Amino acid sequence: MAKALVAYYSLTGNTKQVAEAIWKSLEGEKSLKSLKDFTTEELQEFTLLFVGFPVHSHSVPYAVEEFLKKIPKGTKTALFSSHGALKGSRLAREALEYAHVLAAGTKVLGTFSCRGRVSPQALEILMKSPEHQLWTEMAASANTHPDESDLEDARTFAHQIQTLSHHS
Repeated sequence: MAKALVAYYSLTGNTKQVAEAIWKSLEGEKSLKSLKDFTTEELQEFTLLFVGFPVHSHSVPYAVEEFLKKIPKGTKTALFSSHGALKGSRLAREALEYAHVLAAGTKVLGTFSCRGRVSPQALEILMKSPEHQLWTEMAASANTHPDESDLEDARTFAHQIQTLSHHS
């Protein structure tokens, strides 16, 4: 069975919640680590890697960009994110698409995203900019996420990726 790592970057706790749900649903040897507590040299010991991040300014946080670029070629990888945008919207997809590009050379088996509460401080700052007003209204509706349904979807995603990794 593959040795799995769930690596995440989280500031408000949303992505950490999703990472924990993914980690708990995996079978076999597994690790859960914040990217802040991780060196890319440790990546060599894992055969399946889940990488999670919050969407910042419709993109991938810099620390995650750097991490994705250092994943060994051929590593089976799955990407997940949390965001304030509406599920399925262009804004929800763009960061995962960019993360997929950054992980070029790895074998990306799938992606997952769910809504997550945006910090009140960020909403307050963005609400002052007319160009961000519609987005902040939309993001405010993510206040109860990730919820149990989101976490169940994350567990299902993890199980599907782990099954797929055994067959690819």
